[in-house]
Amino acid sequence: MPRGLVALAVGGFGIGLTEFLIAGLLPQVAASFAVSEAAAGRLISGYALSVAVGAIALTAATARLPRKHVLVGLVVLFVLGNLLSAIAPSYPVMLLGRIVAALCHGSFFGIGSLVARSLVAPERKSRAVAVMFAGLTVANVLGVPFGALVGERWGWRAAFWAVTVVGLLALAGIVAFVPRRAGQTPPTEPAAPTGLRAQLGAFRSGQVWLTLAATALGYGGMFGAFSYIAYTFTEVGGFSSADVAWLLMVYGVGLVVGNLVGGRAADQDRDRALVLALAGLTVTLAVFGLLATSATASVVLVFLMGVFGFAGVPGMITRVTDYAHGAALAASANVSASNIGNALGAWAGGLAITAGLGYTAPLYVGAGIVLTSVLVMTVAAHRARPTGRQARESAVRR
Repeated sequence: MPRGLVALAVGGFGIGLTEFLIAGLLPQVAASFAVSEAAAGRLISGYALSVAVGAIALTAATARLPRKHVLVGLVVLFVLGNLLSAIAPSYPVMLLGRIVAALCHGSFFGIGSLVARSLVAPERKSRAVAVMFAGLTVANVLGVPFGALVGERWGWRAAFWAVTVVGLLALAGIVAFVPRRAGQTPPTEPAAPTGLRAQLGAFRSGQVWLTLAATALGYGGMFGAFSYIAYTFTEVGGFSSADVAWLLMVYGVGLVVGNLVGGRAADQDRDRALVLALAGLTVTLAVFGLLATSATASVVLVFLMGVFGFAGVPGMITRVTDYAHGAALAASANVSASNIGNALGAWAGGLAITAGLGYTAPLYVGAGIVLTSVLVMTVAAHRARPTGRQARESAVRR
């Protein structure tokens, strides 16, 4: 495995930690700054919004710069944001630190995915992206318990100091091990668009829009269900509040497995792997709604929810960048699409609960949303198939 790819995974791990650990630290942060729980919660929502904005804005602003230099700058921004959070004397400064750290999130994974795939042979590109995202999925498993443990022993600021150190390690690794020309288009292929106008031109592709739509709907359905999963466990499944932490870790392990398996499957037959992953997620959510009263079934199904929920991520990113001819803005737009889907899915799940449909309703709502993603992905895969004439011409060239 290229050492540069490991450095990218460390960066993904650090970014994942800063996104997830705050959930276990909110009570301490609220007490430290004497703010309400709702105000402390803005440290999460503000981060998410900044991810969506930063993914597009920073990628567009750095379109003409070498991708290694951009990654270095993004990790520096990440380190500064977490350092600011660690030393924040007031709540507004803490919020500013969260926003600064979040701005690099989408661009790092968007541009990083292009760099990751350039470090390996073309037939391993989805697996390379999966390795980079492995850092994020492992952080999903460890983030909340890590934050809670460190916060309880040494205070919430220590958790942000720890993330700052992880960011510095990632920065050193990227500087040392990522090749200077990583992420650039090989001479044998058409040059990737660099200017803003050229990158926007990549969005003329219907396949790019279909992939972004499938991403938003797939993520939206999963997170529409996941946002309220704690209530499903405690109010329907009969678990205690203390059980929720390890159940979420089971889900996180599923994310890790799904990410790695999905990357390998996408390198074999990408569109088929994506359709199957989304279909598997649809069935899992629907069955989860039916069997949520069973403790054993809930453990199995929340694991499968993680597996199928993240199995499509590497393939979606390589798909959108392939049809966008390597445009970094399209890769970052894929990250923004997933965050927009998260917000809309959580909103839809909340509406179902407010309507009095119960705590299994978000699972059924999520299944319906992901089913729409299956249909979109099926249409995209069908349109991507070569016509009979194209297939014959390809065979003749071979």
